[in-house]
Amino acid sequence: EVQLVESGGGMVTPGNSLRLSCSASGFTVDDWALGWFRQAPGKEREAVACFSVYDRGTYYADFVKGRFTISGDNAKNTMYLQMNSLKPDDTAVYYCATFRRCAGPPEASDMDYWGNGAAVIVSS
Repeated sequence: EVQLVESGGGMVTPGNSLRLSCSASGFTVDDWALGWFRQAPGKEREAVACFSVYDRGTYYADFVKGRFTISGDNAKNTMYLQMNSLKPDDTAVYYCATFRRCAGPPEASDMDYWGNGAAVIVSS
């Protein structure tokens, strides 16, 4: 059974950092791509970043470029989203999801499996 479990969410003040983790079971992250999406209250779910371990494909949305970094630990079968210089606009529930290949902005409709989400609140 494929499972994705996010962790690392929380509340921080603007300018601070958080690292989200997406622990995978039931498959090997080496063979898939993982994407991070977020959904703020009252807004549509939007793609944040994605990464394919096997071909190093990487994508970042413009609104996180230079602040967020996606990475993976094959030994732990876990992907990470390091979020620096957080802003109040980054407040959302963040979801990780699996799909076949990261070759540009991922579409939510292309995702095969989703985690349950991790809440990130950026507030002073």
